[in-house]
Amino acid sequence: MEKKVVVIDGQGGRIGSILIDQIREQLKKDGIACSIYAIGTNSIATSAMLKAGADFAATGENPVVSNCRDADCIVGPLGIVIADSLAGEITPKMAKAVGKSPGERVLLPISRCKNHVAGFRETSINELIADAVRLISLALRGEGC
Repeated sequence: MEKKVVVIDGQGGRIGSILIDQIREQLKKDGIACSIYAIGTNSIATSAMLKAGADFAATGENPVVSNCRDADCIVGPLGIVIADSLAGEITPKMAKAVGKSPGERVLLPISRCKNHVAGFRETSINELIADAVRLISLALRGEGC
């Protein structure tokens, strides 16, 4: 059965674009059938993620809410679970939908917008994405994060 991965990003969609490219590559190597849904908080982010190879794309609050309901895995920066983060692009409904999803959540601990994770050491975006892709692959294989 094909898995559903929802990538949520805002602002310019750079992190989401890199994630989509690397998720697609890793899951292909792992033999995991997957559809990648790019959900941008704005049209620029959505467009960037679609260009990166997402299977489906949409923009805004309602696509976040509806796609989180049946996602096997949701991935994005830490701010997707915090209302008013990503420069105010994450609404309370979006944060709640991500938090209530039955799917696995893989959050990149990016310390911006006044959100910090204690104990987290500064790591490059590339290292964070590599670890996120590894966790997504484990989750979709049923091995848990």
